[in-house]
Amino acid sequence: MKPSRKNLYACIAALLLILAPLGWAVVVNSVRGIVHDPDHRPVADARVIVKSTSSDYVQTLTTGPDGAFETATVPIGEYQVTVTRDGFEPSAQKIVISSREAPILHFQLVIGRTSEIVNVQEKALAASPDTMTPTTIVSRSEIRETPGADLTNSMNMITDYIPGAWMTHDQLHIRGGHQVTWAIDGVPIPNTNIASNVGPQIDPKDIDYLEAERGGYSSAYGDRTYGVFNVIPRTGFERNNEGEFYATYGSFHQTNDQINFGSHTEKFAYFASLNGNRSDYGLSTPGPDVLHDRVWGLGGMATLIYNRDPNNQLRFVTTLRRDDYQIPNDPGAEAAGIRDVERERDAAVSFSWIHTFAPNLVLTTSPFYHFNRANYDGDPDDIPISTTQHSDSQYAGAQVALSAVTKRHNFVAGIYAFGQHNTQSVSLIANDGSRNTLQQANAATGQLEAAFLEDQYKPFSWLTLIAGVRLTHFAGSISENAADPRLGGSARIPYLHWVLRGFWGDYYQAPPLSTVSGPLLDFAVSEGFGFIPLRGERDQEHQFGLTIPMRGWSFDVNNYHMRARNYFDHNAIGNSNVFFPLTIDQARLYGWEFAVRSPQLFHRGEVYVAYAYAHAEGAGGISGGLTDFSPPSSGYFLLDHDQRHTLHTGFNFNLPYQVTAGGNLYFGSGFTDGSVDYPAHLPGHTTFDLSLGKSFAERFTISVTALNLMNRRFLLDNSATFGGTHYADPRQIYAQFRYRFHL
Repeated sequence: MKPSRKNLYACIAALLLILAPLGWAVVVNSVRGIVHDPDHRPVADARVIVKSTSSDYVQTLTTGPDGAFETATVPIGEYQVTVTRDGFEPSAQKIVISSREAPILHFQLVIGRTSEIVNVQEKALAASPDTMTPTTIVSRSEIRETPGADLTNSMNMITDYIPGAWMTHDQLHIRGGHQVTWAIDGVPIPNTNIASNVGPQIDPKDIDYLEAERGGYSSAYGDRTYGVFNVIPRTGFERNNEGEFYATYGSFHQTNDQINFGSHTEKFAYFASLNGNRSDYGLSTPGPDVLHDRVWGLGGMATLIYNRDPNNQLRFVTTLRRDDYQIPNDPGAEAAGIRDVERERDAAVSFSWIHTFAPNLVLTTSPFYHFNRANYDGDPDDIPISTTQHSDSQYAGAQVALSAVTKRHNFVAGIYAFGQHNTQSVSLIANDGSRNTLQQANAATGQLEAAFLEDQYKPFSWLTLIAGVRLTHFAGSISENAADPRLGGSARIPYLHWVLRGFWGDYYQAPPLSTVSGPLLDFAVSEGFGFIPLRGERDQEHQFGLTIPMRGWSFDVNNYHMRARNYFDHNAIGNSNVFFPLTIDQARLYGWEFAVRSPQLFHRGEVYVAYAYAHAEGAGGISGGLTDFSPPSSGYFLLDHDQRHTLHTGFNFNLPYQVTAGGNLYFGSGFTDGSVDYPAHLPGHTTFDLSLGKSFAERFTISVTALNLMNRRFLLDNSATFGGTHYADPRQIYAQFRYRFHL
C-alpha cells in the first residue's frame, strides 16, 4: 500500500528528529597546518591569516606550542594563508578548499625581519590532488570571462572546463549520461524526473565557485552518478554596500539582464539578485532555420549568512526560476501554424545550521524544499497527435551528518531523506482522422531515506585511503533497497609530487514516480507501445588517474569504466513531444579524460584544456517505462549521445589598459547517426567563441562576445528514438554593459 502524502511527510519529520544529533553538509571544510623554523622546530604564537581571494571572508589563528593550527567551517573556494612571526620573514601559500579534502599545510619560516611584502607562488585553481574524486573548480572570475558562460541559459561554465561534458538535444550530458546532481552549499537538490526540464536552475552570475565532480563520489552522494555540481553561491562577503547591474543586447534581439546587491558586517552577510532574459533563439532547432523559437524568463537568488559566534553559523539560500519556451518548428510545422510551448517553474529553499563543537568536530543540519513544474502545451492542430502534459513535483527533506577531522582521519556520517509528491495530467488529441482523444490525471507519492558513513585515513603523509558505504531505501510504486560500498586511495610520489589515485564503488539512483495506466495506457498500446514498471538504476564504477603538478601547472589524466543496469533514458509517443522515462537493460560507459590548467601566466591570465575520449553504449531490451523501441537482438548499440572525441581549449587574459580577452575552441567528432541501422557517427564539427572587454574607472565594463564566431551550422544529432533532430546553435553576437555601484 502506498503511503499518503500526510503520513509520508510525518514519517520523514520523525526520522529527522530522531537523527538530528548528526549533521553535515559539504559546504565547508577545515584548514590545518604546521609552522616550523629552518631547523624544523615548531614555531609557537605565530599569526595565521586565512583569507578568501574572492571576498572579505577571513579567519585569524595562532599556532600552539607544537606549531600547529587548525580551523573549521571554511567555505569551499580559493584562499591565501599567510603566516607571520616576529623575527621571521612572512610566508604565504594559495590553496583551494574542496568538499573532499582537509589540506595539511607546511610552513618553514626564514629568519629575517617582518615585511609587509609576501611572495606567493601562482598555481592552477585545482582541488587537492589527494582526493580520489576527479574534481574541477570554476571560479566566479572564470565564469565572468569565459565567452557566454555568464548567460542565464548557458552551460559553458561546465562544458568548457569539464572533460566529457557536452550539450545535445538541449540536455547537459556527462560521460554519456544526463542524470546529474545539482547541490547548493553541498546539499543535493532532489529531482527524480528524467529530462523533464530544459531551463536552468541557477543563473551562473549568482555563483561564487562551482565544484564539479565526475565519478569517484563520496558516500554522501548517491543518486545521479554522471556528474555532481556543487554551487557555492555569492554571499555578500565580497561586497560593502555595493551592487552590480548587467545589461546585454545582441543577435535574435537577445537581452540578458541582472541587478544584484549585497553587503556584510562582522557577523552578517547578504546577497540578492533579480534577472530577466529573452531571445528569439531559445532551443535547438530541428533544421537550419530558426522558426518559432522565442524564450523568456525571470529568476532570482537570495543568500543570508549569520555568524552568531565562532561556533555557530546559519546559512539560508533560495532560488526562483520561471522560463517559457516556444518549441521550434521545421518549415512544414511553421507553414501549418503549429505553436507548441513549454512552461517551466522551479523554486528551491535550503537552510543550514553549522555548529562547531571543536575545530575538528562539525555538525550541520540542512532542511530543504524543492518545487519543480514542467508544462508542455501542444497546438490543438498538431499532426498526428496534439499533446498536453503538465507535471508538478514537490520534495521536502533534510541532509544531516557529523564530520570529524583528526591527524589521520577525516570521518563523516549522516543521513539524507526526502518525501516527494508528484501530480501529472496528460491530454492527447489524435488529428489523424481516428478522432481518438483522452484526458487523464494522476498523483503519486514516494520517499527516499539514505544513511552514509565514510572515513579518509592517512596512514602516511603520502598515502590516503577511503572507505565508505551508502544504504538507501526507496518507496513509491515499488520499494527498493541498496547497499553501495565505496573504496579508493591516492598516493603521492616523493620528490615528483605526482599523485596516483584509484576508486571502485556502487551507486543506486531512485526511479521517477511517472507511471502510465488507464486510458493513457490503452492509447499507448493502440499506438504500439508497452509499459513496464520503472526500477532504479544500479551502477558500478571503477577508475584510476594521475595528477601531475608542475611549476604551477596542473595536468590530470583519468580512466573510467561504468556498467549500468536499468540505464535511464527517455522516449516520446510518436511525434507528440511528450517524454516518458524508460530504462535500458544494460549500458557501459568508459573512456579517458585529460585536463590541463595553467597558473597565472605573466600575471595576465590562464589557459586550459579539457579533452575526453568516450564510449556510451547500451545492450538488451527495455527493462522499464513506455516504449516502442526495439534494440538490436544481440550485442551493444550506440546510445544517441555517444561521441568519441570532445575537446575544449581556451584562455582568459587581462591585457594592458584594463582590456580582457577570452576564447574557447570546441571540437566534437560527431554524435550517433540515427538515420542508419549500423553503428555510425555524424561528421565532426568545430566552433570558436571569443569575448573582448574593456573596463573604465573600475565601475564600468563593456564587452562584446561572439559565440560560434564562424557561424558553422551543422546537424548536431538526429536520433529517431530518444533525442530527435537538432542543429547546432547559430552565430550569436551580443554586447554587455556592467556597472558596479554603491548603495
